[in-house]
Amino acid sequence: MNTFGWTRRTLMAAATATLALGGMAQADGHQVLDDIHFLIPGGAGGGWDGTARGTGEALTNAGLVGSASYENMSGGGGGVAIAHLIENADSMGNTMMVNSTPIVIRSLTGVFPQSFRDLTLVAGTIGDYAAIVVNTDSPLQSMDDLLAAYRADGLSFAIGGGSVPGGMDHLVAAMVMQAAGEDPTAFNYIPYDAGGEAMAGLLSGEIQALSTGFSEAVALATQGEVRILGVTADARVGAFEDAPTMMEQGLDTTFVNWRGFFAAPGIDDAQLAAFQSALSSMYDTPEWEEVRARNGWVNIHNSGDDFRTFLEDQEKVIGDLMKTLGFL
Repeated sequence: MNTFGWTRRTLMAAATATLALGGMAQADGHQVLDDIHFLIPGGAGGGWDGTARGTGEALTNAGLVGSASYENMSGGGGGVAIAHLIENADSMGNTMMVNSTPIVIRSLTGVFPQSFRDLTLVAGTIGDYAAIVVNTDSPLQSMDDLLAAYRADGLSFAIGGGSVPGGMDHLVAAMVMQAAGEDPTAFNYIPYDAGGEAMAGLLSGEIQALSTGFSEAVALATQGEVRILGVTADARVGAFEDAPTMMEQGLDTTFVNWRGFFAAPGIDDAQLAAFQSALSSMYDTPEWEEVRARNGWVNIHNSGDDFRTFLEDQEKVIGDLMKTLGFL
């Protein structure tokens, strides 16, 4: 198993961890919050954007939240939004910021000085597989084709991603290269600030392939704009069963990226409990199942202290792995 195999095992174990909320009745279809403001650390079209808007859609359609608003604040690999949440904590009582594995990676690499410890942890909510995709006009039809093109063209063959060098999309591509017997640090990786910008780079021909979240890839593959060459699931995913896994193409690797929500430091305990109650209740609604299935997400719910334990464990494992691959 590729060295990234820990990720799925760790996350699937975390899927059983849930918080028994006290002092806040489960919603049972009743409104828990008047409104939620979602802070999104990247641009439109990326995985964070889709997660925040999908969660808001489910919460409002299910009647758990009265209304949801959204604010995209890209920059600094997500650091601009994190700093904004911390610096304006007194006025951020109804705000949840979406984030994912990169908050751990980018803190380790010093992209921004803060870490998850500087925020209030609300809950981890989903997992999203990764995928390697190409433009539908590309002659590449499989991962074998992609690897052959890379071996023939070397550094002129560019793989892009919506994260900084050494970030998650880069690490996923490195994982695939390592599984193929290639040097995981030697290929040409082109970073973009968000998934939407990276996808635009692929569609314009600026890069030959893209490492991205599976849910982002599914949306454009359904529209016929991209071809999914491989997904990092251990079996084909119902949201887009035409997408072959890396495993079935001889690349022994799996990966799933958690996504979840954070609040400002010092948030009122009652507001935090309300956030957690709304998210916990959301899993039992058909509105959430519609959003989840549409995006091919995996339900991974760990809240409060369980979320903190999970993040601390992930920080250690990712740090060790990045050192092995030469990214730290």
